[in-house]
Amino acid sequence: MAMSLKHLTVGDLGKIVGFEQAGKAYRKRLLAMGLTPGTEFSVTRFAPMGDPVEIKLRGFSLTLRKDEAAVLLIEKL
Repeated sequence: MAMSLKHLTVGDLGKIVGFEQAGKAYRKRLLAMGLTPGTEFSVTRFAPMGDPVEIKLRGFSLTLRKDEAAVLLIEKL
């Protein structure tokens, strides 16, 4: 079942399964950052107010703003 990144907590593992239809403006940027369907990641930390969120994937850490993270459809592993 696809969900949003905001439903995960620190330490959770996830896999990207797609993108929200409404997020076309961010899709190219996310793909360029390596966030392609099938990519597995772990949630490293959330900022105190929940924005931004840091994830670790492909050997590096990536910080996403709430708007960008909302575009990702993920599956909890």
